[in-house]
Amino acid sequence: MNERVILASGSPIRRELLERAGLVFEVMPVAVDEAAIRAGLEAERAPPDEIAETLAAFKAERAAAKAPDALVIGCDQVLAHRGRVLGKPGSPDEARAQLRALRGGPHELLSAVVVYDDLKPLWRHVGKVTLTMRSFSDAFLDDYLDRNWESVRDAVGAYKIEDEGIRLFSGIEGDYFDILGLPLLPLLTFLTTRGALMA
Repeated sequence: MNERVILASGSPIRRELLERAGLVFEVMPVAVDEAAIRAGLEAERAPPDEIAETLAAFKAERAAAKAPDALVIGCDQVLAHRGRVLGKPGSPDEARAQLRALRGGPHELLSAVVVYDDLKPLWRHVGKVTLTMRSFSDAFLDDYLDRNWESVRDAVGAYKIEDEGIRLFSGIEGDYFDILGLPLLPLLTFLTTRGALMA
């Protein structure tokens, strides 16, 4: 099947994961007001997995409107901690506050993928990972942010587990690809069933 496939995300790691898996696709980042959508859903007391899925669907829908002939992949990831959903930190001080709140205990990353076809949602999946942060010192935290802020400023939780962020953790339960922001194995299984990848 020679179907046009679009990734509605500007994430370099999502692009790299799909390229390495052998998928032929185009990249079409779209802009959505994530903070406003998240705030509205939180006001309705939507659970974190629904927030992640809704954000992914908004992105897929926006790209599908520009390319109605394509199979469009929308993705998003949220961090849930003690009933709150944390967004990307807006500053080093906000990142420091988030990491202080997370240290010494567990939180969840929820990574959603929604695929649109013919301007309609066709398939969706949300992966969940539980991560436990160790009780690191304030001095370590300050040094970590000094070294890594430019890298983690666009990452929920202010860490990237594939980089030095791994040193923040004492335990992880779940799929590695979900941590990176893409439920890769379920998505590849769907795309293979669909015919976008050779079986």
